[in-house]
Amino acid sequence: MVARLAGKVAIITGAASGIGQQSALLFADEGARVICADINESAARQTVGKILQRSEADPSGTPRAIAVACDVSKEDQVKALVDKAVALYGKLDIMFNNAGIMHPQDDNALNTDEKIWDLTMAINLKGVWWGCKYAILAMRQSGGGSIINTASFVAVMGAATPQLAYTASKGAVLAMSRELAMVHARENIRVNSLCPGPLRTPLLMDFLNTPEKKERRMVHLPIGRFGEAIEQARAALFLASDDSSYITGTDFMVDGGLSAAYVTPQGPTLNQPPENLA
Repeated sequence: MVARLAGKVAIITGAASGIGQQSALLFADEGARVICADINESAARQTVGKILQRSEADPSGTPRAIAVACDVSKEDQVKALVDKAVALYGKLDIMFNNAGIMHPQDDNALNTDEKIWDLTMAINLKGVWWGCKYAILAMRQSGGGSIINTASFVAVMGAATPQLAYTASKGAVLAMSRELAMVHARENIRVNSLCPGPLRTPLLMDFLNTPEKKERRMVHLPIGRFGEAIEQARAALFLASDDSSYITGTDFMVDGGLSAAYVTPQGPTLNQPPENLA
């Protein structure tokens, strides 16, 4: 079988862990050259190390993956990131604007401090804007590409646990992605949003530290379990590849049915993923 991203060049921000890391590994497995960008460069290098361990050497002599330190809230760093990708690999085909934060002090409208709001918007929204801007400029030179912006299920429904800045930033990512998709559709540049549901990450599992807390969250998930980072990576791969060549401007919900639920089906919850995901 031909690798789905053979010959493609991809930038993934937030590539040091979670969805970003799983996507970097998967994209590389599917033939892409991957630029692993993260504010934590040493952790991004670990992702690159994992890629190189499971990849054959590139016949061209260029590395299959590199790590780049990047604070996505800084325009000059995002521009330098894209410029480096183009200088090394000659083009940019895929931009996965995945980096983001959910600050522990993010709360409701009464309690969220302005500095937390501004920091969240700078990373989650402005960082996506910069990523889109410089990716579009690069993709124009190579005849098009795919941009994927990580949003969240809370962008389409209210969160019972207050996280106002995060929710607002992700809602804005959806709106921005739709507009960019329309503006650049005739340039063969596709722009889609990925909307993950609750994932089995250390951050969430540390918060849900009792069976009662886990079940309280689980009751809202029709599929009966938390999502896995690899499942989001597989969705991102679909949006990055030519398999989705007629898809742009979408809010791709990968949330176990959460956003579609009025009531959840009866039956046991599934605390563990299927064996082929574990």
